[in-house]
Amino acid sequence: MNHVLLTVSGVIPPDLEQQIAAGRRPRADYLELARHFGADLLDYRIARATSGVVGRLFEKLGGPNLMLAWACFTRRHHYQAIFTDGEQVGLPLAALLKFFSPNRRPRHLMIVHILSVPKKMVFLDRFGVHSHIDRFVVYSTWQQQFITSRWKLPPQRAPFTPFMVDDQFFHLRHAPPRPTPRPQICAVGLERRDYPTLLRAVTGLNADVVVAAASPWSKQRDSTRGQAIPPNVRVQKFSQYELRQLYSDSRFLVMPLEPVEFQAGVTAILESMAMERAVICTRTPGQTDVLVDGESGLYVPPRDPVALRAAIERLLAEPETAARMGRAGRRLVEERMNLDHYAARLTDLLYETLAEAGIETSTTKQRAGL
Repeated sequence: MNHVLLTVSGVIPPDLEQQIAAGRRPRADYLELARHFGADLLDYRIARATSGVVGRLFEKLGGPNLMLAWACFTRRHHYQAIFTDGEQVGLPLAALLKFFSPNRRPRHLMIVHILSVPKKMVFLDRFGVHSHIDRFVVYSTWQQQFITSRWKLPPQRAPFTPFMVDDQFFHLRHAPPRPTPRPQICAVGLERRDYPTLLRAVTGLNADVVVAAASPWSKQRDSTRGQAIPPNVRVQKFSQYELRQLYSDSRFLVMPLEPVEFQAGVTAILESMAMERAVICTRTPGQTDVLVDGESGLYVPPRDPVALRAAIERLLAEPETAARMGRAGRRLVEERMNLDHYAARLTDLLYETLAEAGIETSTTKQRAGL
């Protein structure tokens, strides 16, 4: 029996491994983590099939993530650690552990996207469920500082780890750039994107702009809707396989963001960097831990179409600068921010957490040199 349970907030496609093997999509982070952890995976499909009447009631009342938290709770005595893939599962699980199994529980590690929103802050402030979260794994140093200061936690309880990309899939060798009638740039994603500012910035630009306004994760509204779309702009949806070619065919990526306190846009930024493309990004409190200004791209102020236009025109006029930044971004991904580094870092965190609690596994013994 595996000693770790890892949640997946979604349904794992039945042909996922075949798609990966065929090169149709990048490796899934949860598959790599499960392999490194020696973990069992728990997604919506498995949870629905095994969580019974209470699980179905929880899903009806609070959605599938509450049902997933309940399914984790019912399995708590079978695992030494539960690793939740976001606060949407981790917070309700922590509450269940605190109030219904306070003295006997597995270690709980929770990936954090954003906790600095009123609903989540009230939940933590009022119920104190952080006592049943052993590690808040954060992708943003802003979130790290917020969590440790607000709830008076030691830094090791909220370790920062850079996000990741599968740099084996997102590689120019798989999608060489194709010629375009004139320079092309792209913008990708939905989560807190400031596309109105981008559209103002690129109106009349002597370049084509492709906006991939879609995301398999975000529930945000497409902010291009209701906007006047300039003639040089095309808005459409792409699969991850198609996005790879879009990055390759584009001179660089533009990431226009609303002022946010978390790593909005990080997936597209890292995918673009892995494809050796420079990035122009809005400087926000939460999005400061990936791009190196002047090295792998450029930062611009929020909601400033003039500054954004100037940065775009600069990289269009200086293709050698854009290419140099793209190569630097690829190096950074290979050295620190690819999927393999990410899985190794989270594995270290997992076994540190188990060892801290005095829980021994064959792996913790091996790491201790026993």
